[in-house]
Amino acid sequence: MKKTRERKPAKVSPRVKETRKRHEETYDLLTDSAHLKMGAPEGVSPKEKEYLGDRIRKAREMRGLTLKDLSSRTGISVAALKQVEANETIPPLGELIKLGKAVEMKMGYFISPGVEKPMTVVRAESRPAISRYGKVRSEQYGYVYESLAPEKANRFMEPFLITMVPSEMKELSTHDGQEFIFVLEGEMKAQVGDQMEVLLAGDAVYYDSSCPHLVKCAGNRPAKILAVLYTGIK
Repeated sequence: MKKTRERKPAKVSPRVKETRKRHEETYDLLTDSAHLKMGAPEGVSPKEKEYLGDRIRKAREMRGLTLKDLSSRTGISVAALKQVEANETIPPLGELIKLGKAVEMKMGYFISPGVEKPMTVVRAESRPAISRYGKVRSEQYGYVYESLAPEKANRFMEPFLITMVPSEMKELSTHDGQEFIFVLEGEMKAQVGDQMEVLLAGDAVYYDSSCPHLVKCAGNRPAKILAVLYTGIK
């Protein structure tokens, strides 16, 4: 009888291994409150890191605004703003846009100030991922978003790769700008005003974010989307 030769497993490059590991860890972020802190680039010591909440606080103080002033301009409660500035929670993207407008800064500054270059590249294994909530709330409302252009300064668009989990979220959001979403995996429910649509992988939607809107995972499995936000702030 002819012996069957065993097939050797295909070699996987270190970069591919790192990318796979990165994607697996993305889901872990949904239940890891430690990732609420969005830090500086690798190689910077913890004492030198400046987190998202720190940037919001500095921008507020630079404009001479109190927490009450910022709350009045954004509609976000003072208690919630205190948690954000203390790096205890990450605000949703819609609130980041409102915060940016309130302090006359682009929302991209809070995510990453970036550098002045005509072109920047973000490798798959080095995308900064941010968990929307911590352990308890992530199970009901959470999502993870990865910035696809954190190193580009003065950007007019904010592209994100967002992983959403099934949730009971019903609150509509309203802010300046427009949004484009392309569904990569799973099912997504989009509501803009009174119109509601379920989008599948390969579907896309474009809407004015000044209209009350809600985007959430549909079905019982996570969904992954490419979202591009234009805040209207120059």
